[in-house]
Amino acid sequence: MVLESDVSSAINPASIRIGIIAGEPVRMEGLRLIFDQPSEQGHPKLIPIIGPLNELLCDRSLHHIVVDLNSSAGGFEILETVRRSRPEVRQIVIGPENQDELVLNAITAGARAYLDSSAAPETVRQAIQIVVSGSIWAPRKLLSRLIDRLLGVAEATAPQEAITLTDREKQVLELILLAKSTREIAHQLGIEERTVKAHVGRLMHKTGVENRVELCVRALNRSLLHEPPTGESTQN
Repeated sequence: MVLESDVSSAINPASIRIGIIAGEPVRMEGLRLIFDQPSEQGHPKLIPIIGPLNELLCDRSLHHIVVDLNSSAGGFEILETVRRSRPEVRQIVIGPENQDELVLNAITAGARAYLDSSAAPETVRQAIQIVVSGSIWAPRKLLSRLIDRLLGVAEATAPQEAITLTDREKQVLELILLAKSTREIAHQLGIEERTVKAHVGRLMHKTGVENRVELCVRALNRSLLHEPPTGESTQN
């Protein structure tokens, strides 16, 4: 269910402030209560910040925003506004269920997570923590469709020089294409999570992308796993 998108810091801050945008007071209160749950071990404390969109965007300490499409006036205009004015802000979207096209459009518009309105509080919190750690949360069944959609984006601007990967980088890339998390990749390859993150960082640097979704697209479009072995060591 999780596709990781970029390399997160090895050291989590003690707390992270999360903006909340919801038009209905009841929905707002429900979202705020989610943050009252204690953080899991190893995860920073999440602090909800409630306010109008313009104030949240002016708060440079905010790098994550939860947008409730069910009760927020503006809908996708909010996502586009955030992306234009603060492209580094990671958005977590809550919206109607069983709306696959809406999910795809939300992620394409810049959302890092999409949850339907029936999601349990612990699921919402888990998704927020996943995004905070530098990952994308989306239904697994939609990931292939998302990649197909992104493959339609012109590749003319992509670097066309040969990309050489080590055997270990190919192993990591294969598991990324299977939507494995950093923890799952580390466990399967018998290496530490920070080593996996380092490999992912090098893969993104070599391919000229900014997140794991784009990395998957570039890997499929350039057939990176069909290159002959480089002969480099697969050691960490």
